[in-house]
Parts: sequence; C-alpha cells; structure tokens
Amino acid sequence: MKSIGRLHDLALYGAPPAFSEPLHVGYPSIGNKDDFLRRIDDMFERRFFTNDGPFVRELEQRIAERLGVKHCVAVANGTLALEIAIRALGLQGEVIVPSYTFIATAHALWWQGITPVFADINPATHNLDPAAVRRMITPRTTGIIGVHLWGRPAPVRELQQIADEHGLELMFDAAHAFSCSYGNELIGRFGRLEVFSFHATKIFNSFEGGAVTTDDDELAAAMRLMRNFGFSGYDNVIYPGTNGKLTEICAAMGLTNLDAVDDIIAANRSNYEEYRAAIDSIPGLSLVRFDPDEQNNYQYVVIEVSRKIGLSRDFIVNALHRENILVRRYFWPGCHRMKPYRDLFPHAGLVLPNTKEVAEKVIVLPTGPSLPEGAATAISNILRVLLSEKDAYEIGHSHE
Repeated sequence: MKSIGRLHDLALYGAPPAFSEPLHVGYPSIGNKDDFLRRIDDMFERRFFTNDGPFVRELEQRIAERLGVKHCVAVANGTLALEIAIRALGLQGEVIVPSYTFIATAHALWWQGITPVFADINPATHNLDPAAVRRMITPRTTGIIGVHLWGRPAPVRELQQIADEHGLELMFDAAHAFSCSYGNELIGRFGRLEVFSFHATKIFNSFEGGAVTTDDDELAAAMRLMRNFGFSGYDNVIYPGTNGKLTEICAAMGLTNLDAVDDIIAANRSNYEEYRAAIDSIPGLSLVRFDPDEQNNYQYVVIEVSRKIGLSRDFIVNALHRENILVRRYFWPGCHRMKPYRDLFPHAGLVLPNTKEVAEKVIVLPTGPSLPEGAATAISNILRVLLSEKDAYEIGHSHE
C-alpha cells in the first residue's frame, strides 16, 4: 500500500492508487473450503442435487434453532422469499414500504400486482418512521413491510401496534439482519414472518439463496407448497406454486458458512471498532452506530457526510474509487426515484424528505474478514487527508 500521508500529491502527479488491490463492499465471506468440498463429495455420492434434499433440511433446521423460530423455509434467493411471503400473507391492493431499501422489496410487490406505497424514514435510524407509516394508510392498504436496515432493527413494536390497530399484515425484510437482535431476541420471529437473503454479498451466504422464518404453522406449510410448484406428495398439485427450491450445492455452502458465521461477525466487529476509533475524530463525517445493548452482525460500516464540509458525497466516493477503495452509495437514489417507480409515482418525493436527505449523504465502507490488517485505519486516514486537502485533490482531477 502506498503512503497516504499526502494523498493530494499522489493524485496530482498520477501515482498509483493507495491500495494495489481493490477493496470491495460486500466481498464474499467463506467458511472452511475443505468442509465445503467434503459436503460436495457427499452430495455426489447420494446423487441428490435438489428437491428438498438432506442439506436443505439440515440448513433449515439449524437456522430455525439459531434464530429461535419454529419454521425456516429455504428458497432459491431472497427476492423469491419476499414474493412467496407476500403471497402467503394474501397481500393485495397497497402495501407500505420504505423507499430507502434495496429495489427488490418494492419489485416483489409490483410483480404480484400490488402497489408499493413509500413511507419516509427516521433520519436518525434509516428505518421506517411509524408516524410516516400512519400517514400513508388508505382503505386499500393491506400490509406493512418493515426493513431492518444495516442490521439495526426496525421499530418492531410501533409497527406491530399500527398493524393491529388497522387490521394490517406485518412482515419484515431482514436481508441485512442475520444474527441481529431486537429487544435481545434474535430477528426472525417478528411480525407474521421475516425474510432473509443468503446472497453472496451477505454476512451469511449460500452462494445464492434466501429463506422465510415464522412461528406460524399454516404459513410455513403454504410456503413449502409454493416453492415446489404446489406439490403435496407425489403427483398431487394442490396450489399454483412456482419453482423456488434451494439446491443442495447452495445449502452445502450455507452449512459451511453457518459453521463460520460467528468468526465472520467477530472480524466485522473488529473492523467496525477500528473505523469508529478513527472516524470519530474526522470533522464532517459521522459513523452510523449500533446499539451496544443489541446484537449486530456489523456487516455494514456506514458513514454520513455532512453538507457543511463543502464536498459532495459523490465527490468523496469518486476520489476513494481512484484509490482502489470501492465504497458504495447504498441505497441511492431511493426506490421512488428509480425509473419504474419515478414514472409511476412522480410526486412520491414530496412526502419523503428524509429519504432523499439520507440517500444523498451515506457511504458504505469496505469490511469483512478479507479486509487487510490496518486497512480500516488507512481508509479513515485517506478520508481525513481528502477532507483536509480537498482543494488540492479536486484541482488534481479537475480535467478528467
């Protein structure tokens, strides 16, 4: 790694980037490769590759036990998990969701003819604001989807109270929240059900995959039907289902990573603490904190850029990219400002001021077990130099 004591000199004179290899957000974490390969050998010996195989059943059981929930229904990916969950709940009409989330949360509704109604977030938590949810309820509203953003729990109690008052279904998108807690209880059994993603970028991954967890026996049975074309036993289709099955090779990866997930979380926490110690002293930047009384997986290291520093968030992102630090702008610009929903709901932004503000100041930093030792401090120092020498750095790239 190059010296970052005078970042603006490196930029002005065209020196190599600060890091020789790119540092990524969401770089896949893996468990023990030999354990995974042993499971693959077992899979080939059995010649059982899909259709609710033994690895899938073991994965479901272990996840359910870990989260303290009765049922885990594993499926091919997190988006399918959302779609199956929405259908199992019988949602229709309008469903309230945050705009500040991954686009799949809204798409899973729209694909089933349901209108996503975007409610604003609390700028302090980045999660749904219960007061904003109340304002968006109409006679057509049938449900609420809360999102546990960054693994920090949504306002579960307040959203449940709203759902109960208005006779609405409540579910949660827990794609960020594997092994995170709310009220010292692991996320997975709140609302009627919760949806997880096991995509390669997640803290716990199965290459590609997802799951729905619930304590409701009927919902679990319905979702198991849906993921396998509606088959109930051999040659007996009783529901118009889909193909949502998780393969055995993905489940094998999931089991391998489940063995390692606590070590991955520990590495993430160490990186987070290293970032926190350095970023706390940089004026104009603030680190999104995790509640010390709750459990978190520390997968997302998120900073907010103050408007007062005189540099835009996007300028900082581009400057870091030049140094091979591939930070991200999650979830810019918000679902309501992406083309499908911008065209459908052109005035949605009038009731989403906090969403716009947060989306334009957030940067997500690289972390994970693959982050080189000391990299979190080095990245923080680069940010410090960039902000203190912003005029020189900007001049160095003014003609690109």
